[in-house]
Amino acid sequence: MLTTRCCVDFSDLFPFAPEVGYFGLTLVSFFGSLVPFVPLPSFLLLATMAVGDQFNIHVLAIISAITSTAAKQIIFYVSYGGRKIITEKTRKRMRPFERLVKRYGAGAAFFAAATPIPDDLVYVPLGLAKYNPKRFFIATFTGKLVLSYVIVLISHFLGLSLVDPFLEDIDDATPIYIGIIGFGGMLTGVVILLLRLDWAKILGKFAPWTLDDVNDDKKDSKD
Repeated sequence: MLTTRCCVDFSDLFPFAPEVGYFGLTLVSFFGSLVPFVPLPSFLLLATMAVGDQFNIHVLAIISAITSTAAKQIIFYVSYGGRKIITEKTRKRMRPFERLVKRYGAGAAFFAAATPIPDDLVYVPLGLAKYNPKRFFIATFTGKLVLSYVIVLISHFLGLSLVDPFLEDIDDATPIYIGIIGFGGMLTGVVILLLRLDWAKILGKFAPWTLDDVNDDKKDSKD
């Protein structure tokens, strides 16, 4: 006797079907990237829309890159101004870490944007460190464009066969949504932990140059 096994369709993982078009992708990509640590729904929609020939893959990649970069600029600038609302004690703890991310800022921003890692773990410290906004924008947009093209090209030419095995035993999308929210909450806790760690002790052993306090008082007086 043959039995059929139900599974979640890829498009069931988010409320927008590919029929929503480019405008729908714009909304999902922007707001999905604006919410810290949970960009997965926008990745899924982008991948789904890239399958077949209904949409231009170059337009899809550019829309995704522009909208996600715009959202990350907001997160960056919120963090950029966030230094004024955190305590002086926290700022002193963060200074070694700020120096570390500023030295490798462009490379770190590009790597975070071009890979599916939780990029806000890089962007928030860069904002707190008052990294150069123009360099941040260029690195982030370039990285997002690379990632968007990777997603659309793989989806367009290989279809969704790469992810189907992960969905075949799932018949309800609710646990996936709960997992995404839980993951976002966990990473938010990681950012809070970053603000509480004593970075002088952590970085002093292998990056002693991050402990250099020369001109910090002058810089803080200008903030």
